[in-house]
Amino acid sequence: MDTITYVGLDVHKATAAVAVAEGGRSGEIRQVGVFENRPEILIKLAARLSKGGRRLSFCYEDGVIPARRSGFAIAG
Repeated sequence: MDTITYVGLDVHKATAAVAVAEGGRSGEIRQVGVFENRPEILIKLAARLSKGGRRLSFCYEDGVIPARRSGFAIAG
């Protein structure tokens, strides 16, 4: 069965806190960590999380200004 890993981002000017929910409603939810809010770091993290063919679905909270300042946007 094809499952989706949900990735939550709490974006701030300098950092982004990242958590994932795996395996549907009964799956594990865990904090991945807090990372610098730089596009290359977040792209590398997304690549790591998608290894093995995992499909990712992103949700973020940013207050608009931090995401625009970082130059990193998630197309939806």
